[in-house]
Amino acid sequence: MIRPARPSDAQALATLQSYLDAPAPELLASFAAVGTCLVAVDESDDRPVGYLLVIDGEDAHLAELVVHPEHRREGHARALLEAAIERSAPGTRVTLVVDADNGPARSLYESLGFREIESRPGFYEAENGEATDAVVYAYDVGGDGAEP
Repeated sequence: MIRPARPSDAQALATLQSYLDAPAPELLASFAAVGTCLVAVDESDDRPVGYLLVIDGEDAHLAELVVHPEHRREGHARALLEAAIERSAPGTRVTLVVDADNGPARSLYESLGFREIESRPGFYEAENGEATDAVVYAYDVGGDGAEP
């Protein structure tokens, strides 16, 4: 099940954020002022098992997407992405940036209709000091809430 984040989810979301390679705690703490946070929950106890943070503006940018490792491959990321698209107004462009080497994430985005629009060489700094490339994806929401 997908639902909007609640103030009572704060600790669980902070824990989930720790699984990201480059967490931005200040962004998560201020999501209500900059966008929307959707939560995937364990239906047995309404406990967050993943979240998607959208920065709203003229277009929507998917800033963070994470699912707890024990709940991956259960469809939570797909459900979060679909919910974000469904909540976007017609004519909105939904964008995201992903590590070029993250094949599973890229496959998921492409399966939902996101298309590669830009490459950003050296975008991410790796722990060893080397940089890795990123890919920008976009999804244009059509008049029926889906891609045209």
